[in-house]
Amino acid sequence: MKNSSIITGTIFSLAMPILMAGCGSSEAKKDEKPVEKNITETFLLTKDKISTDLQLPGELIAFQQVDLYAKVTGFVKEMKVDIGSEVSAGQLLVTLEAPELSSQLLAADSRLKSQEAIFAASKSNYDRILETSKTAGTISQNDIDQAAAKKNSDEAQLEAARATQKEIGTMKGYLEIRAPFSGVITSRNVNLGAYVGPSGKGSEFPLFTLQEQKHLRLAVSIPEAYTGLLKNGSEATFRVKSQPNETFKAQVKRMAGALDLRLRSERVEMDIINNDKKLLPGMIAEVTIPLGNSDSTFVIPKTALVNSNEGVYVIKVVDNKTQKVTVKKGRESGDNVEIFGTLNVNDVLVKKGSEELRDGSEIITK
Repeated sequence: MKNSSIITGTIFSLAMPILMAGCGSSEAKKDEKPVEKNITETFLLTKDKISTDLQLPGELIAFQQVDLYAKVTGFVKEMKVDIGSEVSAGQLLVTLEAPELSSQLLAADSRLKSQEAIFAASKSNYDRILETSKTAGTISQNDIDQAAAKKNSDEAQLEAARATQKEIGTMKGYLEIRAPFSGVITSRNVNLGAYVGPSGKGSEFPLFTLQEQKHLRLAVSIPEAYTGLLKNGSEATFRVKSQPNETFKAQVKRMAGALDLRLRSERVEMDIINNDKKLLPGMIAEVTIPLGNSDSTFVIPKTALVNSNEGVYVIKVVDNKTQKVTVKKGRESGDNVEIFGTLNVNDVLVKKGSEELRDGSEIITK
């Protein structure tokens, strides 16, 4: 009995650690949780046509504008118009007075008449000598040559007198300043009796500024990235602060065909018919230009594009491993964005790009 008790105790003491180890193992298995692997959502890259609206500031300018100066020096004798006057082409705007021009014109007229008389006498003398010379031995050849030379010299003097008289007459015509085209007088810088003349010679400022306002230009600078999407005839709309509830239409008529070296943009002009004069030159317009695209391009969700210190890129998935692909961002439309890069249709891209996804990271795609 004693030996039996000893054997039983020994077996129990040996079995206890095994039982304890078994219990600890089962409890550890209950506490362990299965490892969850992140599932990354992807999509297949496709091409599509994207249309956006380009919004830019523009400036309304007169279709034609000119600063009017006096061609000759003189004094303002009569003013026919003032600021705000509507004028038509050829209308008299101001009359100048220059007494010295009148005196010069009278002198030129007198010289012309005198030269006409001299030429008439020398021509008559030449004709008479020539006629007489037909009788042999009456007139020497020397006399005929001298008469011809005198006639030609007087004729040249007559032409010079005519040119001088015409020049002074033209200069006197400049005393009347007329409108070169129909428009509105927008500035006046002289008064009656003022001494005026060509720019820098009596007039620091122009007499008048004339603008054509029934026909305006809308000038817009198009950034380099969008120049290929515009052409003559493209439609646009715009608003101005003075008419906040009204939308105006315009059409591209002229394109510079070159980039401004300072702004790296192309100047585009649109024609505006402004018969009601709701719009004024100098107004700043908020221009909206629809930009279509004739060719399909890669279009992705904005969330797939990563913009970091390393650049702009998307994350491509190849054999369940990530690969960064550098791209250039294009236009945006809603939740989508246009991209350009070394990509192909049906490439698998990560839908929600992140800087945390490194090159070569293994992922499970959905």
